[in-house]
Amino acid sequence: MVQLNVYKNTDSTSAQYGKAYARADYKQTLSVSDLAKLMAEHNTGFSPGSIEGILVDAVKTIREQTLMGNCVKIDNLAIFKCSVISNACSRYGVMKAKIGAKSVRINGQTVETGNAIKSMKLLAVATGNYTKEELNKDATLGWTKAAQEKIDADKAAMNQPEP
Repeated sequence: MVQLNVYKNTDSTSAQYGKAYARADYKQTLSVSDLAKLMAEHNTGFSPGSIEGILVDAVKTIREQTLMGNCVKIDNLAIFKCSVISNACSRYGVMKAKIGAKSVRINGQTVETGNAIKSMKLLAVATGNYTKEELNKDATLGWTKAAQEKIDADKAAMNQPEP
């Protein structure tokens, strides 16, 4: 079950100030080693060490391929790809592929100047049986204890008669 927590926007400059939002409350972050142990428990016939080695190699290869500009699709999970967050430039002539103060390599050339690229990010787009529509059908949601207490207190306050 995906547990949800609730928070209120406290940014007074935001148009959404004071509004309540739900957020997923993550229980833990699993490492590759943790994932390998769990997979081995599913009667795979492989040891946790063997599975971990394969997963480590897969992660290395996915990283390498996405940094080469390729998309990597893992069926029924996600398509992984690199993307950029760019800065607005007033003219095409001032656009240089540079991230922050660091230079980058383009076609084997090091580019030292420019400001077109703010940062890189990794995207994972759901695919196959793991699309948004499938997640919406299959997910079970519930409030964390703290969120439920906030919701119940808010409901009780709304039902109180005005003094």
